[in-house]
Amino acid sequence: MVHIPVLQKEVLDLLNPKPNENCVDCTVNGGGHAVLILERISPNGKLLGIDWSPDAIQNCKITTEKFGPRIILACKNFSNIDKVVEKEKFGPVSIILFDLGFSSWQVEDGGKGFSFLRDEPLDMRYSPENNLTAREIVNNYLESELQGILEDYGQERFAKKIAKGIIGAREKQPIKTTFQLVDIIKRAVPSNYQRQKIHFGTRTFQAIRIAVNNELDNLKIALPKALDILSSGGRIAIISFHSLEDKIVKEFFKDSKSKNNIELLNRKPIQASFNEIHDNKRARSAKLRVAIKK
Repeated sequence: MVHIPVLQKEVLDLLNPKPNENCVDCTVNGGGHAVLILERISPNGKLLGIDWSPDAIQNCKITTEKFGPRIILACKNFSNIDKVVEKEKFGPVSIILFDLGFSSWQVEDGGKGFSFLRDEPLDMRYSPENNLTAREIVNNYLESELQGILEDYGQERFAKKIAKGIIGAREKQPIKTTFQLVDIIKRAVPSNYQRQKIHFGTRTFQAIRIAVNNELDNLKIALPKALDILSSGGRIAIISFHSLEDKIVKEFFKDSKSKNNIELLNRKPIQASFNEIHDNKRARSAKLRVAIKK
């Protein structure tokens, strides 16, 4: 399945890549945004693409092959952006991009249990370097820990019932697959909750995925490092896909602005147009915030 990067025009308009500038794409994925930026920063501008997923790096190699040595790829978590930039002796950096959404192919073809619509092993890891899996969480965490994950990372109002359901189910047999988990959630929530526009498993799957990959803490670590790396006058853009991410980005920008470190290019987050959402459903929850480093 082809991954379509969201807010392409808006990202390019606000980041405004110029010839020979260098960019760090902290979530390079399949290279969708990277290709657009590399075209703008030619002939000599380089892009350092970071992604925690080896599959994403392989996909990006294929997508960006024509750019040769102008693209450098690193299979690392973006919380290590400082170490990656130092190792590659990459700079000066004029553009930094974070696209925090996980890709369509990870859901459709990854086989990692990201989707509640496919029966797959409960894994949810972006990287095999990560020892924590979704299966480990649902089978070994305390009921209170499960409830906390669902409340904090999924904002799931039936967190207590779902956590209790997980405990009851695993006492009978190990929970190994996504469909087992979906069935547990279905039994735990009211029937009217199951008929809502958003699938009743969405928040639980999101919460467990965030916990497995430590997504929010990694973002909190990465943002100040990214701003330190960015040159004066450089632009940083961040696309978030749920309120927990956006809150972290908003607070980071607010704090950086109060210290007179950045200038905000958009006071309110930019969201996808009706036409883009029609063509790419995952764009409906995307929010873009951009700033310039002083």
